[in-house]
Amino acid sequence: MAASLWRAVMGTGASSADADTTGGVEFWRSPERSGCLTKQGEYIKTWRRRWFVLKQGRLFWFKDSVVTRASVPRGVIPVATCLTVKGAEDTLNRQFAFELSTPTETMYFIADSEKEKEEWINSIGRSIVQHSCSVTDAEVVDYDSGRPAASVAAGDE
Repeated sequence: MAASLWRAVMGTGASSADADTTGGVEFWRSPERSGCLTKQGEYIKTWRRRWFVLKQGRLFWFKDSVVTRASVPRGVIPVATCLTVKGAEDTLNRQFAFELSTPTETMYFIADSEKEKEEWINSIGRSIVQHSCSVTDAEVVDYDSGRPAASVAAGDE
């Protein structure tokens, strides 16, 4: 417990970025989307403004809006692990709130306007679709024959 609290206070918890979590993404160059959001803390549930960068299937956040090659992300969310991104005004009773859910946790954010909230939801949603594991035609099985559906449709009998 003390170690978890120490990681939370020092910002070195599970969300903190390292070489593995950045995945070689050059987050300082040409992001798909970037901007300021207020994020609820992972361990201590306070609200903090952070600079967010969405790029190549990862949502990075930083303490500062000046992001360079030397910047160290405060955290990274691989969007392929996300299940949903949706408005959360009713859940939090806060204007411009939205949530991002993974199988293990739900993270909450607050944008500065309704327009920004919708743009973040759309950008993250697109990224989830682009980077999630999808089923290919070869993986779909025809239950009557037990063979890949693509070969049944093509008449490969």
